[in-house]
Amino acid sequence: MALSRVCWARAALWGAAVTPGPYVTRKLQLARPRAGLAWGAPRLFDLPCRSSNLHLSPKADVKSLISYVVTKTKVINGKYHRFLGRHFPRFYVLYTIFMKGLQMFWADAKKARRIKTYMWKHNVKFHQLSYREMEHLRQFRRDVTKCLFLGIISIPPFANYLVFLLMYLFPRQLLIQHFWTPKQQIDFLDIYHALRKQSHPEILGYLERVTPLVSDAGLRWHMTELCTKKALSRAMLLTPYLPSFLLRHRLKTHTTVIHQLDKALAKLGIGHLTPQEVKSACYLRGLNSTHIAEERCRTWLGEWLQISCSLKEAELSLLLHNVVLLSINYTGSRR
Repeated sequence: MALSRVCWARAALWGAAVTPGPYVTRKLQLARPRAGLAWGAPRLFDLPCRSSNLHLSPKADVKSLISYVVTKTKVINGKYHRFLGRHFPRFYVLYTIFMKGLQMFWADAKKARRIKTYMWKHNVKFHQLSYREMEHLRQFRRDVTKCLFLGIISIPPFANYLVFLLMYLFPRQLLIQHFWTPKQQIDFLDIYHALRKQSHPEILGYLERVTPLVSDAGLRWHMTELCTKKALSRAMLLTPYLPSFLLRHRLKTHTTVIHQLDKALAKLGIGHLTPQEVKSACYLRGLNSTHIAEERCRTWLGEWLQISCSLKEAELSLLLHNVVLLSINYTGSRR
């Protein structure tokens, strides 16, 4: 009876509902000399199968290893950042801006790829996209063009060290806005607008000469002459150091894109733009919006859209002059 009680207690301990009886008692008696274990200790082959709970699958092992590596990497990266910030504060600021700039540029590249894939799959043209998608592609193309120059000059062996030095010395000319400090963004936009403003007197002088003409053919000829003089290229922040036919092509393409953006923006509504989007849109169209309040920028942008959306495709040359006239006549502009 004592042996039956022990068997019953052991079965209850391991979750097996075994009814005590002669067979179980005889089994324990026969197994005791062979096992060589303590009387109450369970044997290996009497234990239930729990291997699935004791060992992880290979896939879980890989995930656990990856999680461990990622955690350790974050810890080491945090220590490295604290070391730079403590001992090299100025370099740490540049390093942080550079790393954030890379992340932002990579995000822009992935978004541009999604937009291009959507256009290819659904046979959508550029002017059929939404305003934000069109603006993203336009700005990303300009950024890639700027980065392409850096990629070309870094091809020769050991030229990458020179490239880093050039980027540090000439950030405005060689780097895109993602890699500018907040102060540089304001200063560099002021410099670009000052360069753009230098062409305004020349453009106004040409307009004074064209005003007495009433013939459409003569007006078109003078517009071609104006483009050849490179004044409008500087007003649109395009390089003027190109042959005349290339300047005309770039001006026409740039003006067409702005007109398409204006139509998409009018459809979206200025009220749906963020403050940064409003200021960027005004700066693209000739207004130095870095020193102007948001509400004034929205008002100015509304006036621009009224003029732009009323123009036909054959009248887009007037949009180029609108860049000069509206920015000069705006009394709230500081520069």
